[in-house]
Amino acid sequence: QVQLVESGGGLVHAGGSLRLSCAVSGRTFSIYAGGWFRQAPGKEREFVAAISWGGSRYYADFVKGRFTISRDNAKNTVYLQMNSLKPEDTAVYYCAARFAAVATMDVSDYHYWGQGTQVTVSS
Repeated sequence: QVQLVESGGGLVHAGGSLRLSCAVSGRTFSIYAGGWFRQAPGKEREFVAAISWGGSRYYADFVKGRFTISRDNAKNTVYLQMNSLKPEDTAVYYCAARFAAVATMDVSDYHYWGQGTQVTVSS
């Protein structure tokens, strides 16, 4: 049973920072790629960032230069450092994992999902 548990969401003023964490358990002997997606009310879930098993990183254009994805394989945790937050970043952020080495930006490629954590950025 694979579980992904996110933490670190909350309320922050515009220009502030948050760090999201995603702890992966249940199949930790396997290689996996991690991703972060988000979904705002009334909108589809969208790609934010992803990281391959080897550490290659991919970002949506709207977060480049502001967000950084990283991972600690020893702790089976994937992180998303979010700086210079904007009100339009407000959404539920979901962690996802796919049991393959290569990360993708396609939501349908990810096999496991966390429950989501709310990020709210006030203006």
